Amino acid sequence: MSAHDRPRHDGQWFATPLGQYLLERERAYFDNAVADVFGYNAFQLGLPGTDLLRASRIALRCRVDPSGEAELKADFRDLPIASNSADLVVLPHVLEFSENPHQILREVARILLPEAQVAIACFNPWSLWGFRRLFTRNGRYPWNGRFINLPRLKDWLTLLGLEIVAGQMSCYVPPCAAQKWLERLAFMEAAGDRWWPIGGGVYFLQAVKRVRGLRLIMPRWTDQLAAKKSLAAVPKKVARPEDAVTARNGVNSE
Repeated sequence: MSAHDRPRHDGQWFATPLGQYLLERERAYFDNAVADVFGYNAFQLGLPGTDLLRASRIALRCRVDPSGEAELKADFRDLPIASNSADLVVLPHVLEFSENPHQILREVARILLPEAQVAIACFNPWSLWGFRRLFTRNGRYPWNGRFINLPRLKDWLTLLGLEIVAGQMSCYVPPCAAQKWLERLAFMEAAGDRWWPIGGGVYFLQAVKRVRGLRLIMPRWTDQLAAKKSLAAVPKKVARPEDAVTARNGVNSE
């Protein structure tokens, strides 16, 4: 693993006012994104100190990271997870800190089941956050990352058969270190979403793994139920005693 592929999620930075500002919005997004995804296995790659699968209804939830802070220690580029076994993968700020982000996405596509989902968070280079990165040379998180623009990531996902189904921008405020300025500039969240929709410091994407030619097979019990309905007997009219008497009288009168 090269130096640039080592985990760069600095816990100290996320404890700062700006880091907390970011986490608050990311937790809210991922809580909503994973709540209605069902299945058996969910994985969070990166950010091991924060549980972004807490709102998931999936029973088996596992955090994966190259560090020893997660339940599973692994290289994102070579995941020890079976192909077609994951119902959900969450990918918070992993791609920007890898020399080969496309390989990580290939691994994600490999482990996902058909119709399973991946939710991604990335820093946006076309934002005030990206502008600050250009002028910050201290090598500290998150300014040491290689921010990926949204169109490029969309292209990568499409090439891997991952169809984008939802997306959102967030963190329109300037990346200020002081809490008081973050509070004073909070109005920029609503204003930015309306007037500068592509300028959020962070963007989120949700994608579904599509497989060409895949045909969903209904359970056998549904076929049996349909067969029973189609073969249902039509009830016969039961003759009443008074009908028989009426018929007999009619015959006698003739």
